[in-house]
Amino acid sequence: MDVNRRDVLKVLLGGTAVTAIAGSTAHVAKAAPETVQPLEDAVGLLYDATKCIGCRACMPACQNANGLVPDRGLSHGLYMQPNNLNSQTKNLIKLYVAEDGHERSFMKQQCMHCVDPACVSGCPMQALHKEPKGVVGWDSGLCIGCRYCQIACPFNIPKFEWYRVNPKIVKCELCRHLIGTTETQPACTKVCPTHAVIYGKRSDLLAEAHRRIKEKPGYYFEDRVYGETEGGGTQCLVLSRVDYTKLGLPKMGPESNASRVRRVTNVIYQGFLTPVVIYGGLVAVVRDRWKEHLQHVEDERNEDNDSKGMHV
Repeated sequence: MDVNRRDVLKVLLGGTAVTAIAGSTAHVAKAAPETVQPLEDAVGLLYDATKCIGCRACMPACQNANGLVPDRGLSHGLYMQPNNLNSQTKNLIKLYVAEDGHERSFMKQQCMHCVDPACVSGCPMQALHKEPKGVVGWDSGLCIGCRYCQIACPFNIPKFEWYRVNPKIVKCELCRHLIGTTETQPACTKVCPTHAVIYGKRSDLLAEAHRRIKEKPGYYFEDRVYGETEGGGTQCLVLSRVDYTKLGLPKMGPESNASRVRRVTNVIYQGFLTPVVIYGGLVAVVRDRWKEHLQHVEDERNEDNDSKGMHV
């Protein structure tokens, strides 16, 4: 009972045609969803690089709050010195220095908690999801370790514990396990001596960022807030005097990667009808082949009986 490529091709072509007809007549296909808007109570961070002194107090505070073992690899075990975000580091302060040495800035690298996150869209098991206040959380009970989130994230944030038998995806979750219980703000904002990073409602943080820009016109890069619109918007916002791309933030348009993917898949799947038609077609082919198989077995049995009868 073989299902050959010709059978599959017929189903695929037939299924696509049926889907196209059904989509045009019954309007099964859904239009691409509208742009996702920030939740009313969405929380986040505002990081002002011009206020950061690079003390890195936020780094050990983050380690302690999240029970992470400090990465001491580059210091030969002497002190915490991660080279990049990794499975032991959710928050990192980096220093950018121009080649001529005249331009420099610190940058806080962590999860941006996108309004419409690509990692959530790419996770097949919904292990990554949006919390009620917009924080992108991770559920270990649902994660299958596929690491699609690592590929999907435009900021290269989620990291995988390669060295563990039961690995985790490690990323900033804005200390959601502490806020509302023992803390009122994340560990990084609590210890920042210059208030270079502050916590609050995204709408309030955005208003504060624009207040600072208005107060010092021409002081910040292009007088704009990174994360207000980039990639559909982020809940962690950044202000800097230096070009954001030099600090490692990607240049992005106002549409999120997740929205772009949904628009394409909606056309392909036609409101999920295409997979159903293809699956139904394959089932029909298998059913027909099974009937042929049963008939073939019955014919062979009859032939065997006839052959025995001839020798009696």
